[in-house]
Amino acid sequence: MQDRLKRLKFRAWHRGTREADYMIGGFFDRYSAGWSEEEIAWYEIVVEEDDVDIMAWALGTGQPPPHLDRPEMIAAMRRLDYIPLP
Repeated sequence: MQDRLKRLKFRAWHRGTREADYMIGGFFDRYSAGWSEEEIAWYEIVVEEDDVDIMAWALGTGQPPPHLDRPEMIAAMRRLDYIPLP
């Protein structure tokens, strides 16, 4: 389990743009410690999606596809309380 989480953390924080790193990586850092096996599996699929799509879901300007639409996880993303402010 720890190896999976390490891989996910790396993948979450190495997106290609600083904005995506903060949004996707910050979400991982804030919530991953309490995730169930099912939620980890969901996030493993999410991080394979395009950054612009994930960010649109978090900002509320886009909807995730049905296979990724987990209302409680998307709601947590949309709170944006996990993004550090300078």
